[in-house]
Order: sequence, then C-alpha cells, then structure tokens
Amino acid sequence: MPMQSGPRRSAEIFDATLRLLAERGYERLTIEGVADRAGVNKTTIYRWWPSKPALLGAALGGAPLLRFAVPDTGSLHGDLTALVRALVDVLTESSSAALAAAALGAASQNPELAALVQTFFADRLAAELPIFRRAAARGELPDGTDPMLVIDALAGAVWVRVLLRRLPVEEDFAENLATLLCPRVGTSPAAGGPRDTDGTRGRTG
Repeated sequence: MPMQSGPRRSAEIFDATLRLLAERGYERLTIEGVADRAGVNKTTIYRWWPSKPALLGAALGGAPLLRFAVPDTGSLHGDLTALVRALVDVLTESSSAALAAAALGAASQNPELAALVQTFFADRLAAELPIFRRAAARGELPDGTDPMLVIDALAGAVWVRVLLRRLPVEEDFAENLATLLCPRVGTSPAAGGPRDTDGTRGRTG
C-alpha cells in the first residue's frame, strides 16, 4: 500500500542519503542519486520528503551512526565521562566522522537544513536531560546549573579536539573533561563525597 512504501524503504533511503552526503558533500547530493543508490524510484522519495533538506533532516534524525545510548552510571561524573567517550567514538570512526562534518557544513549553507539540525540537537539534549535530573536528586548539582551549557561545553571540547585541532584523544581525556565540567558540589571522580565550596572535601568528626 502507498502509505507503507515510505516507512518500509526508509532505512535504505536514509542510509543512501547519509553515505552520499559523506562521500560527495551537500552540493553534490541529489535526490536522484539517493534514489539510485537506495534502489527506489525518485517519486517515492519526493512523496515523503519534498526537498533535499527535508530528506537529509529526516535521515539525520534516524541515523544510527549518530546515535548513542544515554548513560546511567550512578554519578554525574560517570555519566559525563561516558558521554565524552561516546562522542569521541562517533567523531573518530571514519564514516560517522565524515557524516557529522558534512552535515554541519551543509547546515551552514541552507537555512531549512539548519533548522532541522537544530531540531536534531534539541532532541539530543532532551534525551540527555535525565542525566541532570538524576544528578540533582543525588545532590550533585547546585541550583541554577544549566544542562545545555554543560552539554555544549562537553560537545564543543570534543569537536574542537577531534575535528578542528585534529589531535589524538588521550586515554584520560574523557575523565579529565568530565572532571572539569562537573559542578563543584556533589561527587567527584575519586568518589570521596561532597566537596566544600573551596574545592576541598568535607571532613567528619
């Protein structure tokens, strides 16, 4: 049935879209090329995604290469460390790294695609908010902590190190970055309990 043709072949269409984006860049990406790579008629694609930005936005939203599980390690430091490691994996694996760089480059050229990429990152942030709710419940977050600022700082540091500076990522990079970003209350990477405002651990007795 026509209502099923899009969803049934969407995996192949999205995969073709993202691979061609990584191989050719946004300017040379065409719906006709995607249709040929995916083995579908171009009218099938146009029926569901009437423009190249709409198709690419949908493909990015459903891309397994750019998705990773939201961690729940039992501490804010552990969760942030796991997030850094997952993002490093995405940006150092050749196919996903090329895709991420091409997608952001394309978004800078097209307002419609830029809006779709903004939605992608907003959805990603929404998925990561439970990390901060759990941390608040454990007493690890001071009032007024901005989860978006923490996530942006985390992701920005990884992007700069991997894609802009093109430097190797040391084994302790993720843990060191998480330590830097963790608020100065709550648990620390050494799991020694809450810190006082001067950065020292609270004493007992």
